[in-house]
Amino acid sequence: MCLTIRPSSKTHSSFSSSSSTIATRMINCILLSVFIFLVYLLISVSRHHQSKDSLHAYFSSSDQDHSQNLTKIDHIVFGIGSSTISWPARRQYVKLWWDSQRMRGCVFLERPLSSYKNHTDSHLLPPLCVSEDTSRFRYTWRGGDRNAIRIARCVLETVRQFNSSSKEVRWYVFGDDDTIFIPENLARTLSKYDHTSWYYIGSNSEIHHQNSVFGHDMAFGGGGFALSSSLANVLARNFDSCLERYPHLYGGDSRIHACVLELGVGLSHEPGFHQQFDVRGNALGILTSHSTRPLVSLHHMAHIDPIFPNSTTFSAVRHLFSAVELDPLRIFQLSVCYDRWYSWTISVSWGYTVQIDGRHMFLRDVLRAQETFRPWQQSGGLSSVYTFNTREIHDDPCQRPVTFFMQHVSYNRDNGTITSVYKQAYQNCTYNPISSPRKIQEIRVFSTRLDPDIRQLKAPRRQCCDILPTSSTGGKIMEIGIRDCKEDELIYIHP
Repeated sequence: MCLTIRPSSKTHSSFSSSSSTIATRMINCILLSVFIFLVYLLISVSRHHQSKDSLHAYFSSSDQDHSQNLTKIDHIVFGIGSSTISWPARRQYVKLWWDSQRMRGCVFLERPLSSYKNHTDSHLLPPLCVSEDTSRFRYTWRGGDRNAIRIARCVLETVRQFNSSSKEVRWYVFGDDDTIFIPENLARTLSKYDHTSWYYIGSNSEIHHQNSVFGHDMAFGGGGFALSSSLANVLARNFDSCLERYPHLYGGDSRIHACVLELGVGLSHEPGFHQQFDVRGNALGILTSHSTRPLVSLHHMAHIDPIFPNSTTFSAVRHLFSAVELDPLRIFQLSVCYDRWYSWTISVSWGYTVQIDGRHMFLRDVLRAQETFRPWQQSGGLSSVYTFNTREIHDDPCQRPVTFFMQHVSYNRDNGTITSVYKQAYQNCTYNPISSPRKIQEIRVFSTRLDPDIRQLKAPRRQCCDILPTSSTGGKIMEIGIRDCKEDELIYIHP
């Protein structure tokens, strides 16, 4: 108790002294109560901030357990299968993604390259290595190319060359000379995995028939695949003896797959590795429906139409890399938003296209790949069956979504904003100048650099976009902002 009442049997002086004592005790009691309240308040505020900090840490874009040990590009060694015939033409593609200051690896040829084919910019490319003789191995696939054995042994020869390196090797990555890698996305994707465990990572074909022939659980070599260093070293020790058992297989990737299986390891599927294009024609439909996983590789670019209009295949890929250089992890990432006034559906495939469909579409329908392409083989049957969801496109190009292709991308260092500009691809179509999306000539997309942590890479979530208010453009320019979706935000056309 703060106050004790005693019997009043004393003199007036004693009474006054007692009253003074009582008053003092009351003041002390009040002060103590205030002090206790302030302490309680401080503790509550502290706990509140700790709670907010915990939530912030939970949703934060940094992952302390993983960020300190992320796989970097210099942890990766590349083995690239090539030949003296194909290398001179395809080397320009490799030069787009190769960084000689940070990357290690080798391009394997069947024999030394003649001096007239060896250009002066070789310092910008991986070193050339001559494959070992493989004539002792049998090859029995009728009509196939026994170079498949040499390409398969790139695994063994790469590991032998680099496993004693003074610099740490976490991953060995293999591909063809026309495999185009996005190195930063490759490194970030591999960061999800523990390189000290045995991993065989890649993807298969877009065509059901190709997978049926070569394997639904095989990493197709054209899309590239990765072996953890722990697995690669064991595989290399047993590789030649394994090759003897598989003379009847077609490709090098089939042999590697068989030997990995013999070690008891299956494929860890990563959709960012693209065997594509096991299709022909216009690949826009596949690219604009890309997975939420980062784009790791592209393949067979010479077998499809240039991905940008009025361009060659190589210049189109080079143009794409102007966006890759500024925001690699966002390339091809799809965001969908709606114009409620016109009921338009707007799809932003960042760094590539913006498409406006002049009608409302549910998100699940937008995500289905438009069949702008045709099968790798025209024999019908399973060769025309894809391994992903598709939707038909209108026979009349003027009834299809209006497509805007990326013109240029720029970065504002002051506020960290990346601006990508898209211009409409010309179509000789008549349209309503008030309600048709064809009235728009240019679209500007604003975003910040996408930098997901390990948690977000393992459980990716599509980002949201908004149509921003514009003025003094006469309705000919649309501006769009891309951002993280709110916790309970849904992507649909709001009433």
